[in-house]
Amino acid sequence: MQLKDDERIDDLVIDQSMQIIQSPTVFAFSTDAVLLSEFASVPKKRGKILDLCSGNAVIPLLLARKTIVPITGVEIQARLYDMAKRSIQLNQLQTQIDMIHSDLKDMPAHFKNNKFDLVTINPPYFPTKNQLHHNDNDYLTIARHEISCSLEDVMVACSKLVKSGGKLAMVHRPSRFVDIITLFRQYKIEPKRVQFVYPKMGKEANILLIEGIRDGKPDLRMLPPLYMFDEQGNYTKELEGIMYDRQ
Repeated sequence: MQLKDDERIDDLVIDQSMQIIQSPTVFAFSTDAVLLSEFASVPKKRGKILDLCSGNAVIPLLLARKTIVPITGVEIQARLYDMAKRSIQLNQLQTQIDMIHSDLKDMPAHFKNNKFDLVTINPPYFPTKNQLHHNDNDYLTIARHEISCSLEDVMVACSKLVKSGGKLAMVHRPSRFVDIITLFRQYKIEPKRVQFVYPKMGKEANILLIEGIRDGKPDLRMLPPLYMFDEQGNYTKELEGIMYDRQ
């Protein structure tokens, strides 16, 4: 597999039999992606999955371990899309995972009435008005900040792409929780499961996992908190089970 610039091939944290192309200056996946892939309710044998803001295809690759259904990833940045295509090829998953180089806002028109059983998304977290978080690296800025799409853009697209009764799973920041709940309901995604992730006991949550059902009935479950590290700075047993598939 030919690599470009400062790219490297890493083992996927959750499964060392799979590998992924990464770059410290372009894109490298975070724990957020691993947590979302574990949190999402994945159809096992029937249906189809759409992953938006796919980056280097980390979530499609992780989901492919859990299901045989077709998975489509969407990535707006050409360099990340290219990394995703080569990562899929590296794992010989071209027959299951397909990538589209496009803006997620264009996907409802692209797919029309072709709806998905599950839509996953790890969207940009920071509003563009928050200049303090902007990065000098354009790749990272677009991935982390609402430059190409706002949170509402994300919800509009997801609402149109998931079928009635289908599920939307998202990872985000707890500071946007009220905005997310409001937009879920505004666009007919009923929140069904929420989990807050904490760096360690005694600290504020820094990751939010949320899943909703298109046209679902009100019935929200607040899952137990997930702690990432113990007092010694080691993975908790729960996170270790997720990261290394030891559940």
